[in-house]
Amino acid sequence: MTNQILTAILHKEEDLYVAECPEVGTVSQGHSVEEAVANLKEATELYLEEFSLPEVDLQDELQWEALYEKTQPQLVAAARRAKQEIAEGLAKPMD
Repeated sequence: MTNQILTAILHKEEDLYVAECPEVGTVSQGHSVEEAVANLKEATELYLEEFSLPEVDLQDELQWEALYEKTQPQLVAAARRAKQEIAEGLAKPMD
């Protein structure tokens, strides 16, 4: 069995945080980010006990990781700018 890095995408819906793993298709929720991620991890582990993911080509994984490392600082900077613009009343949060 190989280790794979899976993604957790989070967003807030009213008073809950929703977490999704796009590689597997599992979704969960929680009242905090930590709870949502923990619930997603449990749901994903249970899913993978029954259904396995296809093997990923190591070269593809390495290329993805390199692109992620290259773009991550830009994504973080954009998120900070958006947060600042919302705080200054220059933009509205997305629903």
